[in-house]
Amino acid sequence: MNKPTENLTHWTERVDLAAAFRWTARLNMHEAVANHFSLAINDDGTRFLMNPNQMHFSRIKASDMIVVDANDPETLQGPNAPDPTAWGLHGGIHRLVPHARCAMHVHSIFATVLASLADGRLPPIDQNCCTFFNRYVIDDGYGGLAFESEGERCAALFTDPKKKVMIMGNHGVLIIGNSVAETFNRMFYFERACETYIRALQTGMPLRVLPDDVAEKTAQELESYPEQDVRHLAELKAILDDEGSNYAA
Repeated sequence: MNKPTENLTHWTERVDLAAAFRWTARLNMHEAVANHFSLAINDDGTRFLMNPNQMHFSRIKASDMIVVDANDPETLQGPNAPDPTAWGLHGGIHRLVPHARCAMHVHSIFATVLASLADGRLPPIDQNCCTFFNRYVIDDGYGGLAFESEGERCAALFTDPKKKVMIMGNHGVLIIGNSVAETFNRMFYFERACETYIRALQTGMPLRVLPDDVAEKTAQELESYPEQDVRHLAELKAILDDEGSNYAA
C-alpha cells in the first residue's frame, strides 16, 4: 500500500480507483479493454484521473492512472491517453455535469440486456431494484460510438442530480457519484438489480411489482444507510491486500 517514489498526486483516490478496476474485472463486468472509469481531482471537476488507454482492468495499478483535462484536447497527445470515445464520454460528463465527481461506464451483461429492451425501465420488484426507483434516466438516442458530440449529448441527460444512473439504450450503463466508493457501490447494485429483473422475466411468470410509495420509501432508506459504500470498498481492498495484489502500487 506504499506510494511509489515518483511524485504522483491524489494517491488515495488512485488506490480506490485501482481497487474498483480490479474488482470490476473479477465480477466480469468489464468489456475486454474498452470501458472506462474517471474521478475528478479539481474543484470544478474538469481535471480527472482515468485508466490508461486499453489496459485490462485486472492489471491496473494506482500509479497507472493518467490525468486528463476535459478542457484541453491536447491531453489526448500524452502517453497512454484515452481513446477518443473515452475522451468524448468522460470529458463531456466532467465538463457539463458538476455533480458527477466520479463516472463509471461498463457494458456489464445484465445492465446491457436491460438497455437492449424496447422498454428499458427497471421496475421495483425487489429491494435492490427499489434502490433505483425514479433514480435513473434512459437514453433512447444512441447515435454510434461516444465521440465528443455523442458524449455531450449523453451528459445533457443528467439534468436531475437525483438521477445518477444512465441506462444507455443499445449500449450499456453509465453511473455517476461523489466518490469511487459511492459510484462503484451503485454500479454493483445496479447490475445485481438488473440480473434479478432479467432472470425474473425469463421465468415467464407475473412479476411482483412493489407499490410506488413502498419503492420510494425503500430507496430513501437505502440512500441514508450509513457508510455501506465506504465499507464495501474497504472490504474489497482488504481482500486484495490479503491476496498480495499490486493494485496499490
